[in-house]
Amino acid sequence: MANYIAIVHKDTKSDFGVSFPDFPGCITAGINIDEAKDMAQEALALHIQGMFEDGESLPTPSKLEEIMADPDFADAAAYLVVDVPDAKPRTVRVNITVPEITLKQIDAAAKKRGMSRSSFLVHAAQNAIQSNQSDASI
Repeated sequence: MANYIAIVHKDTKSDFGVSFPDFPGCITAGINIDEAKDMAQEALALHIQGMFEDGESLPTPSKLEEIMADPDFADAAAYLVVDVPDAKPRTVRVNITVPEITLKQIDAAAKKRGMSRSSFLVHAAQNAIQSNQSDASI
């Protein structure tokens, strides 16, 4: 299991933002530190899943000392260690039909979030599934 460092940022009147020095573009936030930690685990898992789907390999984890010495992270409110399982998840290639304009919107939204198309679609689907499960339990 690999461990990656997450940087927690906190500005006045804002949520706790989380970023990963080893994964540019992988960001999330939470209203409190516990939620930020949970969101960091989920965001990193989805980001890595997208990397695997795109045939990319994981970077070597940076050392905490290196991150703490980097002036870009001097304003960190906290550092979190996020575990990533070593096992590559089994992915399945699918073929879907999408209107061209919708595909362009998906690609733009994914790019804005630093995600691949596949990762964005999986994340959106998982959010919809989770929302439906939450609604069903009420």
